[in-house]
Amino acid sequence: MFGNLKIKKSTTKKKSKRAVKSKKKTKISKKPKVRYHPKHKHHKKVKKEIKKHRENVRKVIKRAKHPRKLNKEPRERIKTGVSGLDELIYKGIPRGNSILLAGGPGSGKTIFGLQTCFHGVKNGEKCLYMTFEESEEKLKEHMRNFGWDPDKYIKKGLFVIKRFDPFDVTRVVEAMLEKAKGELLVEAAPVSFPKGFKPQRIVVDSLSAIAAAFVGKEENYRLYIEQLFRYFEKLGATSFLITETTAIPVKYSVSGVEEFLADGVIVLYNVKKGNIRESAIEVLKLRGTKHKKKIVAMEIIDGKGIVVYPEQELISMD
Repeated sequence: MFGNLKIKKSTTKKKSKRAVKSKKKTKISKKPKVRYHPKHKHHKKVKKEIKKHRENVRKVIKRAKHPRKLNKEPRERIKTGVSGLDELIYKGIPRGNSILLAGGPGSGKTIFGLQTCFHGVKNGEKCLYMTFEESEEKLKEHMRNFGWDPDKYIKKGLFVIKRFDPFDVTRVVEAMLEKAKGELLVEAAPVSFPKGFKPQRIVVDSLSAIAAAFVGKEENYRLYIEQLFRYFEKLGATSFLITETTAIPVKYSVSGVEEFLADGVIVLYNVKKGNIRESAIEVLKLRGTKHKKKIVAMEIIDGKGIVVYPEQELISMD
């Protein structure tokens, strides 16, 4: 009897050991699942550490000064003042942008420049019209023909029309290059404004006239243009830079660097159809701004200036 009991006890013990072993095996197989469970203590600790590091990164970003990428405040936008054109541009042109006005002879580039300046001064902005071709008096006369009184705003100190000699620009650039020993000085101002006058809107008429003075010195011209764009950006002024093209442009600037540096390109067309010429306009490019991508009809009207018809799309230019 005792022998049997012993045997029974031993078998019971063996079974219990096997049972324990099987349970242990089961636990081991389940451990990986528990280890990576979201509610596991280790996981919570890791999550807490990540959160802590992210908070430090957020603080660094908040302290960093980068107006273009990190400043979430929307930039102020301006209207061109050209009737109908502003309907093609969603909310308007961001203040401080540089816009290339490209077009052939008689397409209305100068009128556009004068019109946008007049719109600016009417709204209390300081505007500068830089002319490298026509005289100040001739430009004033153009404005009066459209019913825009320049003298009123010149007296108020809001409007300046200043004539520049493109050959003076070449001499200044050469002097700067000589001083910098082959490198254009970033600190040097590429243009001089009237004392105490800080423009908010600038028209340059035209880059083609400046380029003509740099014949045979194309590299110097490119350096000057880069400097000019940087200077306007630093100033925070919205600039409209006129450039001469063919009636239907194949390229939009003299060197190609202008359209690359510009934030936007507006093209004015003056297309011959039979015995008449048809005027049209297109917002070809505008960085960071939604705009309607189509060529629409426009005309130059006495007493009004440029009037754009945003719904009248020019289907064919043949």
